[in-house]
Amino acid sequence: MEPKPRSQPDRRSVLAAAAAAVGSLLPGSLPAAAAGRPASPADAVGRALLDRTLLDRALDRAAGLDQLHALVIGRHGTVVSAEAFRGPPVGRKVNVKSVSKTIVASLAGVALDRGLLRGVDATLGVTAPDLVPAGADPRVRGITMAQLLTMQAGLEPTSGPGYGRWIGSRNWVADALGRPFVAEPGERMIYSTGSYHVLGAVLARVSGRSLLSLARDWLGRPLGIDLPGWTRDPQGYYLGGNNMALSPLDLFRFGEMWSRGGVWDGRPVVSAAWAQASWIPRTRSPYSGDAYGYGWFLAESNGHRIAYARGYGGQMLYLVPSLGLTVVVTSDPTRPARSDGYVGELGALLTGHIMPAAEMA
Repeated sequence: MEPKPRSQPDRRSVLAAAAAAVGSLLPGSLPAAAAGRPASPADAVGRALLDRTLLDRALDRAAGLDQLHALVIGRHGTVVSAEAFRGPPVGRKVNVKSVSKTIVASLAGVALDRGLLRGVDATLGVTAPDLVPAGADPRVRGITMAQLLTMQAGLEPTSGPGYGRWIGSRNWVADALGRPFVAEPGERMIYSTGSYHVLGAVLARVSGRSLLSLARDWLGRPLGIDLPGWTRDPQGYYLGGNNMALSPLDLFRFGEMWSRGGVWDGRPVVSAAWAQASWIPRTRSPYSGDAYGYGWFLAESNGHRIAYARGYGGQMLYLVPSLGLTVVVTSDPTRPARSDGYVGELGALLTGHIMPAAEMA
């Protein structure tokens, strides 16, 4: 059933309040759409970066999705709407679930840029041989950083039904790498948080620092985001690929940096080369059918390329560079969200409502 639209004056007052609320959280150097001057969210309302009628419809549609908590919509670096329909406010940190994988992939890119990793084709056996458990299949030593980034390691997955047994093990890295092969490395995508946990452990080993320290230094500090600690395994490695906490407005900053080719506030955070490489399709999700690069799902709608990060329950970060759109969704983290269910509804909200509002502005 379509939700009953809220009155136009009420919606506009909500937008104005949201704009005022986030104004102090965004850097003054975010460029305006065309004037080349610092933007403010208050300017965005007047400049009509999104068609107001279509935007109102999109927000009414979002309000009717009872699993959806918060929605942030920005265009050309300016937050046009930031609203929590239920759950925590947009400035409060929440568990972003597997959006964490996209963040760890970004850290891997910085490690490559800094020469801590020799390349995406570098193998576990050369890069971090001490992480390979004794008695592991000989093929484990040949797993590459690219295969971890694209979840094509070929090992039995640790996500889904196997997740509980995996995090109940005494050594998460050894358990993930000691599992049997169900495909050859590089053959196909096997969604597995264990692959990203191994990647996070590799980053910790080659840098001599914790994943939390790297995330705070390489992403948090330049983006102005405070990153709290999260889950650690029995050996003390921070969980790679799950349970990081960021607010919707934090994710907006992270997404904007990516939309700008790795640059934030005029300074590179990840290299342009890594930003470009990450959005090249390298495998395909067995669930959604969408392509996958280095930590990003990749899709297309109405001639526009979409890059998105996805976490359990419907934690989503959508980027549509051709339209200058950055869209963040946080949702109830306790409820599943299938591609043919709630996540499909979120995709329809993006492509059927928010993107047209940008096209018609």
